[in-house]
Amino acid sequence: MEEMDYWNFSLDILLGYFLGAIPSAVIISRCYGADILASGSCNPGATNVRRVVGRRAGRIVFLCDVLKGFLAVRGAIYLAPENPQLAVIAGLIGAFLGHNFSAFIKFRGGKGIAVLIGGMGAAMANVLSVGLLTWSVVFWVTRYVSLASVCFCAILPLCSYLFGYDQYTNMAVLLLSTFAIVRHIPNIRRLLAGTEYRFTRPENRP
Repeated sequence: MEEMDYWNFSLDILLGYFLGAIPSAVIISRCYGADILASGSCNPGATNVRRVVGRRAGRIVFLCDVLKGFLAVRGAIYLAPENPQLAVIAGLIGAFLGHNFSAFIKFRGGKGIAVLIGGMGAAMANVLSVGLLTWSVVFWVTRYVSLASVCFCAILPLCSYLFGYDQYTNMAVLLLSTFAIVRHIPNIRRLLAGTEYRFTRPENRP
């Protein structure tokens, strides 16, 4: 990469970080009179908001987080149109780090699944499609969001490689997916212990 590429890469990461760092879950939950950082699993993500505040609030947070990832990648491409592959990597990394370690809430954050969905939807729709299909099947069978999310992350690097993306993009997807899985370690432990929260099917709800 040339010197200007390094400058654009840094600028794109910075843009992505501040977009990703917007604490959607905290803002939306406060609008409903709840402190998501002290409720449920205390995780500022859409799943916890849905459990604590309600389905509508959870959907709003999810859409906001997806939008953060999408805007981060599209904004990065706009700032560095001469090197879109580098821009995609920078936008994804920045938004993911911002969401997971938000400077606005003392470097706490969610697990980054929605941000990954938005970012990949902006530039890697074919990879995202397989990932979403995997998530949907796993969730439909098990009703565990966490397990579906782990499987979603696990399939992304393989799809990125099989669809012929460059080695730097493949490496970025692998690193981000791996980190997202690591963020789910507490959920994995609860899954193994049989104590993980499970969404009931509509027909089974009281």
